[in-house]
Amino acid sequence: MLYLVATPIGNLADITFRAVDILKSSDYILCEDTRHSRILLDHYKIKTPLKSFHKFNEASREKQILDDLNNGLSISVISDAGMPMICDPGMRIVQACRREKISVTVIPGPSAFLTAFALAGWEAESFQFVGFLPKNKKHLLEMLSYPGVSIGYESPHRLCKTLSALPEDTHVAVARELTKLHEDFLEGTAKELLTHYNKISPKGEIVLLIKASDKKSLSDKALCSLVKNKIENEKKSLSEAVRLVSQECGCSRSRLYKIALTSIEC
Repeated sequence: MLYLVATPIGNLADITFRAVDILKSSDYILCEDTRHSRILLDHYKIKTPLKSFHKFNEASREKQILDDLNNGLSISVISDAGMPMICDPGMRIVQACRREKISVTVIPGPSAFLTAFALAGWEAESFQFVGFLPKNKKHLLEMLSYPGVSIGYESPHRLCKTLSALPEDTHVAVARELTKLHEDFLEGTAKELLTHYNKISPKGEIVLLIKASDKKSLSDKALCSLVKNKIENEKKSLSEAVRLVSQECGCSRSRLYKIALTSIEC
C-alpha cells in the first residue's frame, strides 16, 4: 500500500493520530528533504527510515518503489509541509501505482491554501487554486475573469511585483507563515498591500488570495488582455472573443470592440 500522508505546514502539533500511526508502521518514508522531515519524525519518536524523493530523482526511484510495493511493503509519501501532490512531487508514482493496480490511499491533514481560504472568511460560492502564481502579467490578469476567489502560492521576493501587476482596486489578502510563530494575515486593495510591502519586505511562505472584481470596473488594459488571450490562446475570432469576454465580465460589447480595435497592445 502507498500512503500519501499530510504533514504540518508549520506547527508540529498539527498532525493526526492516524498519520503518526501510519508513519510509524511504514517500511520506509519517501520525503523531499530527509533533514527537514527528520525534525518532525524525531518530535514524534518515529524511527521509520527516510528516503529522499523529489523532482530530480523520482523517475529513477520509480522501479524500486513499485517492486517494494508489489512485494508487500508499506510506503508513505510526505512533502516538506502540507498535503503531498499539491505543488509537490509524487504524481508520477501515484500514476504508476494506478497502472500496476497497487492500492493508494490518502491520510488527510493540513493544506496551506485551504487554511488561508478559511482564515480570510470571504463569502464565495467557488474558488480556484492555481498553484504557484503565474509570473507572466498577462496570465495573471486572465485570472481576474474567474467569478470566485483565486488562491495561489507566491514567493516573498515576487510578491510586490505580483501586486503591482493587478488593478489597484483588486481586493486581495496575503496569508504569511501560516500556523507558525510569526503568522500574519493582511487584506486590502492591491495598491494598499503594495504600499505596505514596499515599506516592510515580506518574509516566509505566502498564500495570496484574489477576490473576484466587479468586472464592469476592469481597466481597458485588463479587458484588452482578456480579449487577446481568447484570440491567441483559444483561437477565437475577434467577434467571438469579444462576445465571450463580454459575458464573463459583464461589460458592453461595443466597449470591448472599441478597446480591441484601438488599443496598440491588442
